[in-house]
Amino acid sequence: MSVDFTRVKPYGDTINDGAVQLSFSLPVPYGEEAREAARQLTEKMGLAEPQVYHMKDLGEGYTYFIVYGKCQHTVDFSSIRVPKVESKGMDFYEINAFIREQIGRKLVVLGACTGTDAHTVGIDAIMNMKGYHGEYGLERYPEIDAYNLGSQVENEELVAKAIEMNADVLLVSQVVTQKGVHVTNLTQLVEIVEAEGLRDRLLLICGGPRINHELALELGYDAGFGPGTLAPEVASYFVQEIARRQKNAGINERELSLG
Repeated sequence: MSVDFTRVKPYGDTINDGAVQLSFSLPVPYGEEAREAARQLTEKMGLAEPQVYHMKDLGEGYTYFIVYGKCQHTVDFSSIRVPKVESKGMDFYEINAFIREQIGRKLVVLGACTGTDAHTVGIDAIMNMKGYHGEYGLERYPEIDAYNLGSQVENEELVAKAIEMNADVLLVSQVVTQKGVHVTNLTQLVEIVEAEGLRDRLLLICGGPRINHELALELGYDAGFGPGTLAPEVASYFVQEIARRQKNAGINERELSLG
């Protein structure tokens, strides 16, 4: 059966049946009243034929639910345009060769989890020499001096280290997202970098489970990467972007001298 991409909706057993599954908790005591509350709430969300498939007593007046229903809405998939990081994908060897041939010096990259964030799994996957999912981390790249500063690094400390190390790239991982703390931390870093007059010198890249390229651009970063990103994806982007900026800077200097 062909799909009409201008009117896409969920499906379970057959195309366009709208079947969805929701899970959520309510601050109500376990019982039949709780079941009915979940059913009514799901109905108000716009789902037809809601059925509370499962509920569990969480204790202390809280109940967890799994509800099935049928979505009545569609989306025009054909009209969706999502900002993406645009760069040619390269592997470990191609990236190092590109740095030698196109940039002509080692790059300095600092990575950290900032603020109160103590979750290093994301930044470790990108930075650590052992790497992740069969790909080396940036510490293994001979043409990159990579420094993993770890977790709970204050933004002021990260910027001070960037100045000390004459960094080219800052990689910031944000896993904790409660109450938008990731947005607060990321915004503060941009403000500090700008206050120090470093924004044109540094490439700012962020990543994490709630991060995408569109959000990164909105917050003032050069790029954003979501979960599952590997080191070559990040490195492919920043080496090409640095080379592009160096080329543009050289063209501008030549134009000034000719002027």
